[in-house]
Amino acid sequence: MPHNHCHDVTNYNRSFAIGVTLNIIFVVVEVIYGISADSMALIADAGHNLSDVMSLLLAWGANRLATKHPTSYRTYGFRRVTILASLISAVLLLVALGGITFETLQRLFKPQAVDAPTVIIVAAIGVVINTATALLFIKGQKHDLNIRAAYLHMAADAGISFGVVLAGIAILFTGWLWLDPVISLLIVVVILISTWSLLKESINLSIDAVPQGIDITGIENYLNTLNNVTSIHDLHVWALSTTEVALTVHLVTIDKSINNPFLEEIQRYLHDKFDIEHSTIQIESASDENGCLLNNSKCN
Repeated sequence: MPHNHCHDVTNYNRSFAIGVTLNIIFVVVEVIYGISADSMALIADAGHNLSDVMSLLLAWGANRLATKHPTSYRTYGFRRVTILASLISAVLLLVALGGITFETLQRLFKPQAVDAPTVIIVAAIGVVINTATALLFIKGQKHDLNIRAAYLHMAADAGISFGVVLAGIAILFTGWLWLDPVISLLIVVVILISTWSLLKESINLSIDAVPQGIDITGIENYLNTLNNVTSIHDLHVWALSTTEVALTVHLVTIDKSINNPFLEEIQRYLHDKFDIEHSTIQIESASDENGCLLNNSKCN
């Protein structure tokens, strides 16, 4: 079958709609319980969960924009906004973790009595809602950085809420108030590791680095061993979006004819073997006296 060169962005409208709705309901529940129990911790956590709703909306908007068709002005469409959204989400998650750490350290040095039963119940609801939301994106997060950002936000909240449940139960039976902040700090460290990876990859994609999982050495070896190809230059591989990779390359060949089946064969192999969705290949003759202007160290 011929390779379909059109981009394909998975539609997560239903998943985002469910996730946003569940988390807005949970924010309202936390505010109501926080006010009734006079718990600033629950009210503060409601504010944090509201920021997660904003992150979900950000990822949702980017996913929707990525499906827009290209125009004469935006020739690649809006696919790259998924990279920007994942970068912003990573920064927001780091800010949220910083706020949680600050509040946790204050509670560590100045333990405060908590309404353990109320905290356990509300946190348990948070575990269910955030886990359910994270599961909506668990499959897509392996292949889409924007979806991974949404997944990490929800998984992080589920982990923190689970830690609160454990701490609440332990405090209920032991009275050790320091357990709550200690467990929270441990969970923050675990989440920080995943978030740092998300941030690093988002930054790399935003500056056109070769995406993770792309075998650039294998691509070079393949192109250099093609029939009639004497050399290659101006090879570039970058991300068009969080799901699509593009490639451009100049092939110097001893065959002066334009061979469309040869080009199609290369594109198909790059797609099937190296996951390159959009490849642009320029053929140049090795016998011409004037070489390509881009065939020099300053342009590569």
